[in-house]
Amino acid sequence: MLFFYFSNMKIYVVSGLGADFKVLERLQFPEHCEIVFIDWLIPEKNEPLSIYVERMAEKIDASEPFYLLGYSFGGIIVQEINKIKPAEKVVILGSIKSDKEKSKFIRTGEVTKIPRVLPLSLFNDRAANVYSVVRKLFDPKNPKILQYFKVRDPYYLKWSVEKVSEWKFEENPSVIQILGDRDLVFPVKNSKPNYIIKGGTHLFPATKYKEVSKVLNEVFLL
Repeated sequence: MLFFYFSNMKIYVVSGLGADFKVLERLQFPEHCEIVFIDWLIPEKNEPLSIYVERMAEKIDASEPFYLLGYSFGGIIVQEINKIKPAEKVVILGSIKSDKEKSKFIRTGEVTKIPRVLPLSLFNDRAANVYSVVRKLFDPKNPKILQYFKVRDPYYLKWSVEKVSEWKFEENPSVIQILGDRDLVFPVKNSKPNYIIKGGTHLFPATKYKEVSKVLNEVFLL
């Protein structure tokens, strides 16, 4: 374990669906950690999740130990990455450890296949109704919510919604899960998280960054 204290340990980070790293920018990590953000890629037409994950993982240097951290959909992605490039630790913020933890809202999409048949035009910048849903689900009291969602390619958004609704995964008990107790996207009642952020909506990494930073420093120093 001394290795972690005398060498920089890279934490590869994937943000939430459609989000850039602004939502995570105020988080504080241990001094021995080096943060490496993995940008979202635009999926190829009908690209399987497994192939997409392989492309996302190309940035990771697996020749040395590393950690993975994912927020929301990014939490799903880092767990998939961990299957092909195992990390020393995997931490997920506002995300789920298996398909059994999906909310009723997401399960409805899985069963009905509605995300597949939604028109691409629904996901463009002018689709105000989509962003009103985002506001209600993520943090209805946050007037600046849309500043966190910078990746607005319609195909990427539609593809991502499909993949979240279709996702099947057996829980890995070593994954460290941090949830907000007011999260409507991934309700805490469906999971048994390692840590719960009180008063945290789905945007808790941005709105409760001090509490989250305290947890992250504890997790990455263990």
